[in-house]
Amino acid sequence: MSVLDAFDCSGQVAVVTGASRGIGRAIALALAEAGADVVPAARSEDALETVVEGIEERGGDSLLQPMDVTSEGEVRALFDRVDEELESPAVLVNNAGINPDDALGKPEAVEMDGYDRTLDVNLRGAFLCTKVAGEGSVESVVNVASVGGVVGLPRQHPYVASKHGLVGLTKSAALDWAPDVRVNAVAPGYVATELTKGAMENEELKESLLSRTPLERFAEPEEIAAPVVFLASDAASYVTGACLSADGGWSAQ
Repeated sequence: MSVLDAFDCSGQVAVVTGASRGIGRAIALALAEAGADVVPAARSEDALETVVEGIEERGGDSLLQPMDVTSEGEVRALFDRVDEELESPAVLVNNAGINPDDALGKPEAVEMDGYDRTLDVNLRGAFLCTKVAGEGSVESVVNVASVGGVVGLPRQHPYVASKHGLVGLTKSAALDWAPDVRVNAVAPGYVATELTKGAMENEELKESLLSRTPLERFAEPEEIAAPVVFLASDAASYVTGACLSADGGWSAQ
């Protein structure tokens, strides 16, 4: 097999959570370009329609079914439908994540509802999807963590806790499932998406973030999708339990 052939995901079925926009959307479309059939998962059916269309335009089969990653019933329903109409997913990308306003601030200012929702989506949801995928024939799991899963970030305590937990889940699942299933993570830095729109519009905050980023810019979603495709594909056949930083150099400091 040539190096380029190793990136080919033809014949594989992938499920991507949080795929209605931003990084998740870019990952779903990139996997379709790599040859996979891709099922994007998110809560909004309307938002998923254009993603499904984009996957099919790239030659992949897809399904439209909304899913809340915190609901075991909805997660199982989606995986059951994928099994029936396509085949058991070989690739799972856990990308769904939130960082709500009521989970931001110094510890004493964080609302517990915001804390619970953040951990529920970012960590419990990823574990639930991993658990259900593991009952099938999954071969590769890629968790979208964060630079906040590698280093601390001020005033983002629930988010940082959830992403550190996701990196830990990546390592422990990789040990349990080797050699049959590879489990890895990507840790993005700041990416130009709806999630970081507020930071990009605040000039003082934006300059502060860029000053911490050696590459001096925010990433585009496609720049995170590329390493996800690498980790999902046979090009990373000897990589498991790893967390690949795609943060513009933030964590190197």
